[in-house]
Amino acid sequence: MFTAKPTTRQHYPASTPESSCDDVIETRLWLEEHNWLYGLLHRKDNVSPTFRLPDLISASVSLVFTHQDAPKRIFQFMGTELVLRSPQTPRRRESMWRQQYQLLLELQRSPANRHPNPKFQLDQLTTACVALCRGLDQSGDDILLQARRNMAARAHQGSEAASG
Repeated sequence: MFTAKPTTRQHYPASTPESSCDDVIETRLWLEEHNWLYGLLHRKDNVSPTFRLPDLISASVSLVFTHQDAPKRIFQFMGTELVLRSPQTPRRRESMWRQQYQLLLELQRSPANRHPNPKFQLDQLTTACVALCRGLDQSGDDILLQARRNMAARAHQGSEAASG
C-alpha cells in the first residue's frame, strides 16, 4: 500500500540572520513560464549574485506592478490567454518573497476576482505576471535588474528593522 507523504513548505536560507523562514511563500507556476524562468536562471549573466527562482518570480510580480494598470493587465491575460490553456497544464511548486505575494493576495481578494467574475487562484496570478514580463522582454534582462532592486530593498528593510 502506498501512502502520500505530507508536503512541507520550502524554506530558503534567509539573507540576513534577522530574517524569518516566513519570508517566502509557496506558489505554483505553470510549466511554460517555469521553463522560461529556468532558462533565465541558467543564463551566463545571472551572476554576482545568482538569483534563484523565488527572486525571479518575485521580480516578475514587481515589474508588472510598476504599471498603474497592473490588475487590468493581469486579469486581461488570464481571461484571454491563460483561460484557453488546458486546466490540467502541469505546474511546478516554487516560492516567492512575501512582499510580492502580498500584492497578489490583494489582487486575489479584489472585486475583479469575485462573483460574477471567474475566480482565479494564486498560481494563475503568478503565472500571468511571469508571462506578461516575458511578453514585454523576452531576454529577461528586466527581471534580472528588478531582482537586484528587490534584493537591495529587502536588505535595506532588514537593516532598518535591526537598527530600529
